[in-house]
Formats: sequence, structure tokens, C-alpha cells
Amino acid sequence: MPAQNIDGVLLSQQLRGEIAQRAARLSAEGRQPGLAVILVGEDPASHVYVRNKVKACGDVGFLSKLEKYDADLSEAALLDRIAALNADPAIHGILVQMPLPKHIDPSKVIEAIATSKDVDGYSVLSAGELVANLPGFRPCTPYGCMKLIETTGIDLRGKHAVVIGRSNTVGKPMALLLLQANATVTICHSATPDLAYHTRQADVVVAAVGRRNTLTADMVKPGAVVIDVGMNRDDAGKLCGDVDYAAVAEVASHITPVPGGVGPMTITMLLMNTVESAERVHSSSQHCPSQATGMEPKPGVA
Repeated sequence: MPAQNIDGVLLSQQLRGEIAQRAARLSAEGRQPGLAVILVGEDPASHVYVRNKVKACGDVGFLSKLEKYDADLSEAALLDRIAALNADPAIHGILVQMPLPKHIDPSKVIEAIATSKDVDGYSVLSAGELVANLPGFRPCTPYGCMKLIETTGIDLRGKHAVVIGRSNTVGKPMALLLLQANATVTICHSATPDLAYHTRQADVVVAAVGRRNTLTADMVKPGAVVIDVGMNRDDAGKLCGDVDYAAVAEVASHITPVPGGVGPMTITMLLMNTVESAERVHSSSQHCPSQATGMEPKPGVA
């Protein structure tokens, strides 16, 4: 029996409806969620991504603040703008679109964002909170993958999950989120011998390496859940993932298509993190109004 498609478009729409309701409640109390997006340079793909993020903010009732700068913007000037946004109580999330021009250190930029506004979940402190299982912002793509897995109804407790990929933005945080759900997790990567040995034992496989046909049907345990994070092009120029979709769909129980699977969830989870940030600030201000600056630490962080 062919696998059931995990519809990221439908789930994204449902979650955005919930986010819009939460945003409306906050706005009614004068606490409209706000996201600032900084774009430096003229990278065409970045302009598309930023346009989609700004539109998504408007669709759910957020305040969006888009700041565009020429590619020759200095690193110091960018850090100054981030500092100003950190101090702006109307802004609950800050996103700096990557890639940045070569003269700007992306690590410095990411670490300059206040942890309470790091809605991308990329900073070292945010990563540490994830490792320590503290409340914090989860990186958007892995967060979206977990939501997609939830729709299958699988209980991850005790299940074997294999993550193919070890990037800081997807592979590593994905493994940590699966661990938090009590799965037994194996991380595979380019230096893993006999990848198929590991994937054939997996109840859940997350492929996130950016290479076509990394996961083929003979590598998948019958009935497994397969999440395809990859974004590639086939020989005809058509968008495809890391998974041999047509063949794997004959073996798996559930599978995400590309496009229409993980992709729509990433911006949605950015919105989710932003509304959660606004709710935290609102909750904090109710308990201690004099400290409602928008820069409060996350729960559990001194």
C-alpha cells in the first residue's frame, strides 16, 4: 500500500490560523507581535525568502519591520541596528537573512540578537537551551518536522529515528528534538559507513543533506515514516528532495513530498516562535510591569 502523503501545506494553513488567533488576542490588548527582518545585499533568493516572510507576517496580523541595506553596509553598522531592535519593545523577533556579504561575520550577527528575540533559534545560547531541554526557541525547520511527524500519529517513545545530516540548522537540532520526544536517535553523515544499515532499522528517517536520492527504497524499513528536508533539482530542473520519492513511497507508511512537505512549515514555525515571544513578554509584563522591555530572558535563564 503506497505511503500516505504528509501535507505540509495543509498543516501550515491550520497552524497559521491558530497563530492569527493568538496574535489577535495580543493585539486586542495592545501587544501586537512584531518581527523585524534585515536584508543586506541583492541576493535574488534572499529577496524572495524575505518577501514571503513579510507577507506571512501580514497574513497573521503581525507587525513586520523590513530593513534593507546595500551590500557595502559595515558589520559595525549592522550590529548597531540589531542593538536598536533588541531594545525596541514593539519587536519580539529579529531575523537577519542569510547569506550575508563576505565582510560580515554571520556568527557575530547571530550572537548579537537578544536570546529573547532569537526566533530563528540559531544562537549558541538558544542551542544550549535546546541541549539542556530548557524553554527556548527551536530552529524553525526541525520544529516544523516535528509537527509533521505528529500528524502521523506515531508515538516516538522508544522508536528508532535516524537523522541523515549533522548541520547546526537542521541535523543536530532535529536529533535533539527527537530525543526530547523519547526516541532513540542515530545521526548519520558523510563519514558514516553503510548508511543503509542504519536507515533499514529506523522507524523514522529524516533526510537533510541536500543531495538527490540519498535515501532509496531499499534503504527503508517497511512502514517507516520518512521526512524529506532536502531541496534539490533533478535533471529536468524540477524541484526534488533527498529522497527517491516515488520508490520510497511504495515502502514507507508516511512521507513528505517535495515541494509541499517540510518547506511550507519553516516560515510557519518562525511565526509560531514570534507569537510565543510576544506572549512571553506579555506574561512577564503582567507579573512585573516595570520590566516589560521586550528583552526579558527566557524562562529558566538567569
